[in-house]
Amino acid sequence: MTTNGNDILRLKNVTKTFSGVAAVNDVSFNVNKGIIKALIGPNGAGKTTLLNMISGLLEPDSGYIYFEADTISHSPPHEIARCGIGRTFQLLRLFTANNATVLDNVMLGANNKLKPNILKSLFLRAQTNKAEKSTREAAFEILKLVGLENAAYLSPLTLSFGSQRMVELARALMSQPKLLLLDEPASGLNDAEVDEFMETLLTIKEKGVTILLIEHNMKVVMNLADDITVIDFGEKIAEGNPHKIANDPEVIRAYLGDDHIGERD
Repeated sequence: MTTNGNDILRLKNVTKTFSGVAAVNDVSFNVNKGIIKALIGPNGAGKTTLLNMISGLLEPDSGYIYFEADTISHSPPHEIARCGIGRTFQLLRLFTANNATVLDNVMLGANNKLKPNILKSLFLRAQTNKAEKSTREAAFEILKLVGLENAAYLSPLTLSFGSQRMVELARALMSQPKLLLLDEPASGLNDAEVDEFMETLLTIKEKGVTILLIEHNMKVVMNLADDITVIDFGEKIAEGNPHKIANDPEVIRAYLGDDHIGERD
């Protein structure tokens, strides 16, 4: 693994064990600014554990995680989010209590900006309302980006599974992340939704957001990823561009299989 001034994220010799079993073992990789990086491997390989450590939900037992110039190895999730790391999850986490709408769910992504203190609530209500209005407008713009502006006032429960995934993506974008972590974002999408999703990710990338995604859909990985890291049994077994990974014998044996995709569409 080489480093350069274009790295936005660096993992150095990161290890995490559960009950004496290494879920992640001495893994190192970099993510360059402005790219889409894919993290792939069989189920149980340790991919989500890596994302959980990057986002602060878990702490590594050893090793270091750097975001831009700072170490975030042991920072809590809210501090990591404020640094500029957004996150979606493999299992949907949408809110429906109190008749929460799609717009409400997206606005929750800006919760750090909408937490006025008591004095501000009492004496600076106009400024608070102005901030809320600005956040609402930003949420509508992001809903347009993911093609859901017409669903803003609907309950998330009325949407298709694919659209619900887009709501969670929109919410993550509301934090204005520099780095976006996506855990199997194309899971459960039909072919048409996958195509729309890939177009959306390319648009997000064009806006300067770096993306690190876990994904089993090889169409997504091979057509979108600029760089790929492959994990198996908690260890890194390969790294490189899609062509290199698709033709790596160890990757084929461990994960892709004989009918792997050798070239981009």
